[in-house]
Amino acid sequence: MRCHNVLGPRAFGFFIWTTLLIKGYFQGEYQRKLYKELLVNYNRLERPVVNDSAPILVELGLTLLQIIDVDEKNQVLITNAWLQLYWTDVYLSWNTEKYPGVKNLRFPSDQIWTPDILLYNSADERFDATFHTNVLVNASGYCQYIPPGILKSTCYIDVRWFPFDVQKCNLKFGSWTHNGWLLDLQMLNVDTSTYIPNGEWDLVDVPAKRNELYYECCKEPYPDVTFTVTMRRRTLYYGLNLLIPCVLISGLALLVFLLPADSGEKISLGITVLLSLTVFMLLVAEIMPATSDSVPLIAQYFATTMTIVGMSVVVTVIVLQFHHHDPHGGKMPKWVRVILLNWCAWFLRMKQPKVKRRRPVYKHCRASQQLSSTSSIEMGTVPSVSVPLSQTSCPPCPSGTSNGSSGLYFGNYHSVDSAHCPTSSDSGVALEGRACEDVEPPAGVSSGLGLGEGYPPREIQCILDEVSYIAQRFRDQDEAEAICSEWKFAAAVVDRLCLLAFSLFTIICTLTILMSAPNFIEAVSKDFT
Repeated sequence: MRCHNVLGPRAFGFFIWTTLLIKGYFQGEYQRKLYKELLVNYNRLERPVVNDSAPILVELGLTLLQIIDVDEKNQVLITNAWLQLYWTDVYLSWNTEKYPGVKNLRFPSDQIWTPDILLYNSADERFDATFHTNVLVNASGYCQYIPPGILKSTCYIDVRWFPFDVQKCNLKFGSWTHNGWLLDLQMLNVDTSTYIPNGEWDLVDVPAKRNELYYECCKEPYPDVTFTVTMRRRTLYYGLNLLIPCVLISGLALLVFLLPADSGEKISLGITVLLSLTVFMLLVAEIMPATSDSVPLIAQYFATTMTIVGMSVVVTVIVLQFHHHDPHGGKMPKWVRVILLNWCAWFLRMKQPKVKRRRPVYKHCRASQQLSSTSSIEMGTVPSVSVPLSQTSCPPCPSGTSNGSSGLYFGNYHSVDSAHCPTSSDSGVALEGRACEDVEPPAGVSSGLGLGEGYPPREIQCILDEVSYIAQRFRDQDEAEAICSEWKFAAAVVDRLCLLAFSLFTIICTLTILMSAPNFIEAVSKDFT
């Protein structure tokens, strides 16, 4: 009894092992025999149907693994996918009882009939980029064919809303030689459970649709199954490398109106900003396809910003023209003064700075000076140095007349030969090469310095003439400074007004253009948060 208990388990295990070995031996023999019997009269060119007039049902599915690349320039979509083809081959079925243990067989795709399903819009050099694997067949003749491949398909890239765009690329599959009456192609759902996310594109959905096309040459339908790969571009990369730099550069363009005109860098800053935007525009042009169907959203934004910067350069030229206006070029027109110095300055809360003059100018100055000078001559006294140019008569004398001594030299007042005009070296006053000639005193007036006896000396008259000339120059200079001050203030008003206008215009254009994209808010919320 004890021996039976010890040897029983060992005998039972040996029996099980022997049974499995014999079963595996016969299973290999059955499988080899089944391969021979199934392929002995098999013709891979014949459609595996019982009735030749009936179509064979083929189910087509797709397993999308990865979006490898979207070539916008060449408009090509590159994906890694597996095709799923299912059909029933009546010539490849067997009885499982007759061939025990043989549940599945694997045939190379070039030994049995397989549907000629191809990607219609293929962009691959070999056109069919799938790897031909074995076909798995069960006892009922149900065939399962899953060829993997790197699919290159043509895809129309709509860059209208770039970089906030959503692209839809079609993968159109169908039989190349069989019509709908010979091969009934049906669709299956797309499997995305093993999808690998892409860094540039988010997979939104992959819907499938079965279509039937009728051509003019034939009355038979030609079915196809189209998988639409819907994907949304991730905008974080383009936002950080294109949009944000463009917004910052366009903001720098506004600093042109804050830069002082005397710095001489206003035009340089505007041109530099314009060149920077041109470089970014070229980068976008390298990415986008050369198409005229639509203008990308970011290209519209760059073009608008470049237009704003170009207009700012033009306005800067006008501002510099105002700031450096020649006072001899004329006074400011009345309508310009009213619009800029009154209305715009009031709107911008700007006040014109006051100009400090060296000497006030009075309209009655010349009349009072003429009256005082005449009374002094009648009383025989020397007139004051404030006698204007109109009070004396000093015709020009030959240039180059110079005394060469320092200080004021009066000479002999009664001698014609010693008469001369003091120069800059004589009196320290610029006479501009003018001299005086003898002037005959009026009748009854002697040529001395006595009271009421003589005429004012010729040298004193020339000095008074030059002093009056200098005073007039100061008056003209004050008037020129006043004119220049008006033009400079007008330039400052234009700068401030353009700063306000261009800032509002830039903000409005930025928000209007970027937010016009259909999925702008969704893209920003997903990628920037």
